[in-house]
Amino acid sequence: MSAIVTAGEAEYAAFVALDWADQEHAWALEVAGSGKREHGKLKQTPEAIEAWAVELATRFGGRPVAVGLEQARGALIYALQKYSHLVLYPIHPSTSSAYRTAMFPSGGKDDPMDADLQLDLLTHHRDRLRRLQLDTEETRKLQLLTENRRQLVEERKAQTNRLTNLLKTIFPQVLKWFDALYSPIAVAFLQRWPTLPQVQQEDEETLRQFFHQHGSRSDSRIEKRMNEIRAAQPAIQDPAIIEPGVLMLHALLGVITALREGIAKLEESGENVFAAHPDAAIFTSFPGAGAVLAPRLLVAFGTRRDRWNSVEEFQPYTGIPPITVRSGKSEWIHFRWGCSKFLRQSFHEFAEQSILQSEWAREFHHHQREVKKLDHHAAVRSLAYKWQRILFACWKNGTPYQESFHQERLLTRHATQSQPKPAAGQGKGKTPKRTGSSNPVAFQFKKVAGFSKLSDATS
Repeated sequence: MSAIVTAGEAEYAAFVALDWADQEHAWALEVAGSGKREHGKLKQTPEAIEAWAVELATRFGGRPVAVGLEQARGALIYALQKYSHLVLYPIHPSTSSAYRTAMFPSGGKDDPMDADLQLDLLTHHRDRLRRLQLDTEETRKLQLLTENRRQLVEERKAQTNRLTNLLKTIFPQVLKWFDALYSPIAVAFLQRWPTLPQVQQEDEETLRQFFHQHGSRSDSRIEKRMNEIRAAQPAIQDPAIIEPGVLMLHALLGVITALREGIAKLEESGENVFAAHPDAAIFTSFPGAGAVLAPRLLVAFGTRRDRWNSVEEFQPYTGIPPITVRSGKSEWIHFRWGCSKFLRQSFHEFAEQSILQSEWAREFHHHQREVKKLDHHAAVRSLAYKWQRILFACWKNGTPYQESFHQERLLTRHATQSQPKPAAGQGKGKTPKRTGSSNPVAFQFKKVAGFSKLSDATS
């Protein structure tokens, strides 16, 4: 069966599907219009990939070749991006898995067979796939910097939790002496005094000097720590538990220190790239988008304005809108699971931070909680949905956000919706009767129980 060419796309000379693996990839190729397929293997080495790509260019005279593969990022797709004659179509793993299950309900799986199935998707269902179009170098670099930073933060959290569980056994008192166990002062303290008896043997002047040298300037807090150190009692005295625990403690402290330094370097590099980005001013203008979240919002949208035609196309990609499942008379609306967790987390965290700095966001969240009775996270997701529409408009138009302008639009919309509807029988051209005062009602934001509330001036 010959390949289907979608209207408006390039005329491809051939279609190739790669079932990637760690060392060797299986490929299937179909020349456009031939209906015949070829199969082969491709080693995951720069030399083999270069020879394979050059062979395709020579065979088809440099004409574009569509390549489908079950990878959006990784060694193979990065290696193929440098060849201009290869047009890449990433295929979502769940898509190929579901297609395989539909074609082979028995559950059979084989690399050449998977390559054929992916080639079917590429040739006959290409309208369901999104062609890979690279963003600018600075945007792609910023994306990896922000994502890698977040991965290290999550890893630091995991290692800190392991350290916390260990300290609960051998040195529980230290958990309340520091705000964060991954902080430089906490790590330095534990590296020097991994057990309570060791720190109790130090004289008070040495301890005070340590706290001052590591940025703890509050005399009252230092004194409180000193008193608690003198009054503390060891949780355990069993060397069989303490000695291995101390060795593990030092190992975890080394990992946490390396992670903290790695996070700092990624943050510094990310700040430099973001500061030089042409769209930085747009995303720093949003309330709650600080040094961490503003770059994450930028990479969520990218710099290619033609990527999304409308905000309705963009929002499902972020995972914020829920999913609706209808069957017969039943309907189920649930949390969206199939999405980028990093993007969903970025918008969720931004919306949560905006509550502290935006009047309308604070009032919207309050309304969702108190009137609609949503829990906190559901209310934040609802707020994030609203924010995405504003973010999209600012990004599409290339204009920074202005809180006062948005509040004025909210007031205008509220005033328009509050106007009386025309009475029955009134046709076109007839002016509806006005009730009450002829003066328009002035609306404003009022503080009510600590919240900013939209109301009319007379209430």
